[in-house]
Amino acid sequence: MPRAIWKGAISFGLVHIPVALVTATSTQGVDFDWLDKRSMDPVGYKRVNKVTGKEVSKENIVKGVAYEKGRYVVLSEEEIREAHPKSTQTIDIFAFVDSVQIPLQHIDKPYYLAPDRRGEKVYALLREALSSTDKVALAHVVLHTRQHLAALMPIDSAMVLVILRWPSEVHGLETLELDDSVTKPKLAKSELDMAKRLIKDMSADWQPEEYQDSFQDRIMALVEKKAKAGKIENVERVEGEEERRSADVIDLTELLKRSLGGKPDSKSKAKPKASTPSKSPKTARK
Repeated sequence: MPRAIWKGAISFGLVHIPVALVTATSTQGVDFDWLDKRSMDPVGYKRVNKVTGKEVSKENIVKGVAYEKGRYVVLSEEEIREAHPKSTQTIDIFAFVDSVQIPLQHIDKPYYLAPDRRGEKVYALLREALSSTDKVALAHVVLHTRQHLAALMPIDSAMVLVILRWPSEVHGLETLELDDSVTKPKLAKSELDMAKRLIKDMSADWQPEEYQDSFQDRIMALVEKKAKAGKIENVERVEGEEERRSADVIDLTELLKRSLGGKPDSKSKAKPKASTPSKSPKTARK
């Protein structure tokens, strides 16, 4: 399995599922670095005062938030740290909704979720329950000190955690100011039939291996050609710029019953052995 970027647990009711978060995507493109053409030294970003044009030392820089035009409120590093959400290392599910209810414009970035530390059975149970009910789980999760809204979805034999944009970050369709010619169009049947026929003629299967970034391919081919011709410059690089433990999950049926407010039946009320301390819901969350 690829290296996990985060480890924690899915939490809903009293159920606790140890999981590992794995990046599901990568950003493609050509990475252009700035170089000084006279010396081939790398060129970096400077902290410059936009009024005087002079460089500002790090100790003289503070962080401010624009309150009104030309007026800022300055916040200290301690105040900013205090405002950060506390990392709980859990994906806290608070509701289950139909997947079709989540608008496409709210979807931000997907991550794969893999079971971790003997959480395979509970992981599979949640995935199958979501699949059979056509539901996705809405949850809160803190990644890199930032709280996110997320959707937990089944995907084939695994699950994916999709980071969602907060509603306040998504512009409504009313910003397009569409008039009646678009919202209530008067289309001739012949026009619609021709459009449908064109769509049918151009219909194809989803083949991701066929879709390529032509710009990146051309640039990298040019780089390879110039490199083979010996047109390479030497650039000197400049230096400078608690895994959470998961305990065994206690009896799943018992946890589900407790989460639903039900009581275990008499068959499940087996007395613990004297040498084995009884487990509580808190035990499963350590």
